[in-house]
Amino acid sequence: MSVKQAVILAGGRGERLKPFTDEHPKPMYPVQGVPFIDRLVSQVKGFGIEKVLLLLGYKAEQIMEELGDGERFGLHIDYDVTPPEYDTGDRLYHAKDMLDEKFILMYCDNYCPIDFDRLVKDASENDALIQLSVYSNKDGYTKNNLRLCKDSEKVEVYDKSRKEKDLAGVDIGYAVIDRSIVDALSMPAGNFAAAVYAKTCNEGRMYATVTDHRYYSIGSFERMHLTEEFFSGKKAAFLDRDGTLNERPPRACYVEKPEDFKWLPGAIEAVKMLNDRGIITVLISNQPGIARGNMTEADLEAVNAKMQRELEAAGAHMDHIYFCPHNWDEGCDCRKPKPGMLYMAQRDLSLNLSDCVLFGDDDRDIAAADAARVEYHLVSEEYPLINAVKDWLAK
Repeated sequence: MSVKQAVILAGGRGERLKPFTDEHPKPMYPVQGVPFIDRLVSQVKGFGIEKVLLLLGYKAEQIMEELGDGERFGLHIDYDVTPPEYDTGDRLYHAKDMLDEKFILMYCDNYCPIDFDRLVKDASENDALIQLSVYSNKDGYTKNNLRLCKDSEKVEVYDKSRKEKDLAGVDIGYAVIDRSIVDALSMPAGNFAAAVYAKTCNEGRMYATVTDHRYYSIGSFERMHLTEEFFSGKKAAFLDRDGTLNERPPRACYVEKPEDFKWLPGAIEAVKMLNDRGIITVLISNQPGIARGNMTEADLEAVNAKMQRELEAAGAHMDHIYFCPHNWDEGCDCRKPKPGMLYMAQRDLSLNLSDCVLFGDDDRDIAAADAARVEYHLVSEEYPLINAVKDWLAK
């Protein structure tokens, strides 16, 4: 399966964004000085898609003037303009003859750095009529509106009203849609999700591609500060500890006391180089010695305090520290090779993980980075952290 067309719903009045939307359509809201719709179109280009259809209504001319034919983005943009009063299903039905057999449907007010290739692959393997991008919402960021089957990523319940019990996960747009879904509509179609999602779910033809990466929105002013922060351009370097910053202890042994922590050559200089370039430094380390009773969290804090003191003496610092205190068999989400600590930092710091990097010395570090779609560099005695950081900064 290939998906060559993006369809963006961008026709509503955006009542929750007043007074801005008294004069402008919602997708024109500037985030870090750039209209949000520009950011979505640029993302589509990054997917490898070169054909975009915008479904417009309210103050459509402003969006058309901003984007033009798409040439400056390196793609082709078409428009279908309907009355502002039209709902999403009405807009899609009106444009049905302009739709590809398979297309990705996006909301004009949500952004998430999804894995587009995985989404399309999932849609193909599931033979899905609708393959949703779903935020896991483990942090209770918003209200859930669906539930997956226990043993698969088939959507068991889709509840737009969000009143059903035991919902877990939220539709964030970025859905691969089969055009037959739209062809089956009739006017007035009303809200597209309300009209077809629950029905398709009940037919067993709706699936989810789940991400733990938080999405960001201009739907209302409530979380706009997080969206501004997300698009601020900041980057983070994730750093493993043992074997990357300091000497790795023998197998089944741990850095239990401050005196056990011994820097590897060049590691302090590498951290300082990241600091000097304005890169956020984030330590992520497995600490199973806590679960096994070899040490306490207070012992770990003492080790980290020594690390910070010695960094500060060299004019450097570690911005944030995350650790997993669990044993390997506890089934947690944070122990590497799982990417839980990366997602914790992503949410806490409003990071775009696709703009970040991880440095580690173990396959578990690399697996965690790969799962979260973070660039990674594997360090070793022959290729120490200082060399890896220099190479990354020189890119």
